[in-house]
Amino acid sequence: MNDIPAQQWIKGRVSGRRRWTDALFSLQVDADPLDFEAGQFIKLALPLNGDMVGRPCSFVNAPHRRPHEFYGVTVPGGPLSPHLAALKEGDDIYLASRPSGFLVLSEVPDGDSLWLISTGTGIGPFLSILGTDTVWRRFRQVILVHGTRHMSEQTYRDAIAAIGVAHPDRFRLVSLLTGDQAGVDAHTLAGRIPQAIADGRLERAAGVPLAPESAQVMLCGNPAMVSDASAVLLSRGLKKNRRRTPGNITVENYW
Repeated sequence: MNDIPAQQWIKGRVSGRRRWTDALFSLQVDADPLDFEAGQFIKLALPLNGDMVGRPCSFVNAPHRRPHEFYGVTVPGGPLSPHLAALKEGDDIYLASRPSGFLVLSEVPDGDSLWLISTGTGIGPFLSILGTDTVWRRFRQVILVHGTRHMSEQTYRDAIAAIGVAHPDRFRLVSLLTGDQAGVDAHTLAGRIPQAIADGRLERAAGVPLAPESAQVMLCGNPAMVSDASAVLLSRGLKKNRRRTPGNITVENYW
């Protein structure tokens, strides 16, 4: 990220911030218009010690919504995230001029159901996708899966609840907790996502089959979850989605 020419950055300003937990935060950013597709990410940056230090972060807002919103986690001792978390309203922030990423619906074949499976801040791009009209035009059922360690990390619940109100017969949320088990119920499962896929609990909680003939799956989050969940899905007959050979499983790894 060092020595990136200044003309590749757009100067923005923090217009809002939220601390979800000691480690999790969201930033709202006003900036010049940026064309992006829901699900894409961009690099956020700050000038630190004479260099422009940046890291990728997905858009949480849908493309037609402003301000831009980004969801991050503070990495203790990290080169950028503690500085992003410390930003206040009115502070400057820099955005790369060109969004990136292929975790987008234009890369996903049609299907009956769309499974948006995430851990931690990996839910961010899926919130952007859920804010578009496209997802509701193309899929009859949409299931958002969010795995975290603790219930306090199950963020954006007001926004997710509003999606459920708008699409009561077509949207499902299934949460998973790998740490404390307080709050575990019919739609908040215990354990890791790959195991919940393997033993059928995820499908039962959603009430929707996770089958190769009907499902499209998008995965974003912890690399171990993405890898393990992909392996379980492949063992069940779902296939990786590639442009030349369309399948069921679409993945983005950017950290």
